[in-house]
Amino acid sequence: MSHLGAKARAAAAVLARADAQARNQALSAAAAALRAAAPQILQANSRDMQSFAGTAAFGDRLMLNPARVEAMARGLEEVAALPDPLARTLAQWTRPNGLVISRIAQPLGVLGMIYESRPNVGADAAAIALKSGNAILLRGGSESFHSAGAIHAAIATGLRAAGLPEDCVQIAPSTDREFVAAMLAASGFIDLIIPRGGKSLVERVQRDARVPVLAHAEGLNHTYIHAAADFDMARKILANAKMRRTGICGATETLLLDAAIAPALLPLLTADLAALGCSFRADEKARAIVTSLQAATPHDFDTEWLDAILNIKIVGGVEAALAHITQHGSEHTDAIITQDSAAAEYFLKNVSSAVSLWNASTQFCDGGEFGFGAEIGIATGRIHARGPVGPEQLTTFRYVVRGNGQVRA
Repeated sequence: MSHLGAKARAAAAVLARADAQARNQALSAAAAALRAAAPQILQANSRDMQSFAGTAAFGDRLMLNPARVEAMARGLEEVAALPDPLARTLAQWTRPNGLVISRIAQPLGVLGMIYESRPNVGADAAAIALKSGNAILLRGGSESFHSAGAIHAAIATGLRAAGLPEDCVQIAPSTDREFVAAMLAASGFIDLIIPRGGKSLVERVQRDARVPVLAHAEGLNHTYIHAAADFDMARKILANAKMRRTGICGATETLLLDAAIAPALLPLLTADLAALGCSFRADEKARAIVTSLQAATPHDFDTEWLDAILNIKIVGGVEAALAHITQHGSEHTDAIITQDSAAAEYFLKNVSSAVSLWNASTQFCDGGEFGFGAEIGIATGRIHARGPVGPEQLTTFRYVVRGNGQVRA
């Protein structure tokens, strides 16, 4: 860790001085290298899949195919096309004594990324780190070791093509768990740790890190269907929010349905989702309407299923929906479906989530969908960044003061 950390720190100093053209060239070349290496990446992924023994939802996260490799390459190109996050004067003012003070964006330095299952996370993280002028040290899950290595090789090709140090993006050399512990203690080398994975990983990082952490809690996301919702829209959005990809952190885990429309709409919603393979955990009011629904336990409403399971609760209006979200949510992503703009604006104003939506699927909580090209994670804390974390969110600032001979009295 000390050896890799020292190399990352030296590379970060070079990268911070590199102009936007060099950083963008590295990303474009890495995208081309990903496409060229697609057969090798898929072969490496096949090795990982053959030894994987987890759930279907996590298997979907791990699996790569030609479309997903192409999506990684496009993500790098989209990040390259974004405005330079370092070419920004955030604020400027002149003091009464004539000093001109500017607040200037700059990189954080060296990032440490610990992630599970999804090998494409490594490409996304590398892209955003390079765009924002940060070096990054990646440690993927043991289940994606071969895939991550093949992807990293393509990123290194892009860095060489742009004349930037390959050490700007490094990867853990083995699956040794002690390397994670070393990263968490590497305060002299790593400026920010970003965990991306399950609850146990995030909790361990937050508990043991001696480095600042940018993390998100579980994706205990809610879709609230208000009494003034359009039924067809509500059915379409909920099906997407729950079932498009059940294993991502933006998936809806709980349906909050307004009591005024529940008798008419709940049978339609459950039929739609059951046809897609979803099962349910419902409160007593919901089970009184659709008697075949399985009863929910109190713990269910605090569970991030990451699977084709949906919690259902009947609520008596916006305030009741907000109260449930406050009690059981994780401040990740929550949505309201309604044609009543006043109710929608009240919900959006008062829900405390990092991302809130009106008449849209919670699965839009994604850096690519936000126009960031990709994301390094979803932040739900209240320090520094919140929501999808793109290049701009991985910068800090410094002050530049210009004078003409002033001295302090």
